[in-house]
Amino acid sequence: MLSTLDNSQLKQESLNLRPKKFLMWLFVITTFMLFAAFTSGYIVYTNGSPARGIKMILPNLFIYSTAVIILSSAFLYQAQRAAKDLNTSKEKLWLMLTIVSGVLFCILQLQAWRSFVANGAYFVNPNASQSFLYIFTGGHMLHIVAGIMMLVHALWSVSKGVSDVKNKFNVELCSIFWHFMGLLWIYLYGFMLVNQ
Repeated sequence: MLSTLDNSQLKQESLNLRPKKFLMWLFVITTFMLFAAFTSGYIVYTNGSPARGIKMILPNLFIYSTAVIILSSAFLYQAQRAAKDLNTSKEKLWLMLTIVSGVLFCILQLQAWRSFVANGAYFVNPNASQSFLYIFTGGHMLHIVAGIMMLVHALWSVSKGVSDVKNKFNVELCSIFWHFMGLLWIYLYGFMLVNQ
């Protein structure tokens, strides 16, 4: 009888989490549309004219940022596997590594902004193409900060001993968002490289 009750509670808890997963996918789609609008705005502004282009070489820091975001996705994948295996100590380790790499990504992005300024590319300037660099990277970085907060919540939850269903769900939500942010960065970086 107790086992049946536990199974029905687990099913109910799982059902209660489904709308949150749907909302995460809606947020991912909305974010994709936002950045598609940003890149479309850039294309419309430049109208294919090199005179309206970025007119600067992107800093090498973006290469390091790309490597860090890919590495962080690998860390989060390992955290998700550990959550499925109910290995909370490994899950905590991989979540912490993902958080640290997310913070490192943000630091590298801020250093890239310093490089922009050193090259005379300010957010407000006559060449709006250079302003788009700040919009692309700044908008993405805000989403990365949100992802870091989600990861911190997942780490806090597993440390507090939430149920296995809730723990797996937290890590799965983080994974959906974080991997999307990684793919989005690769798209943005490629877009900026092609248009530099």
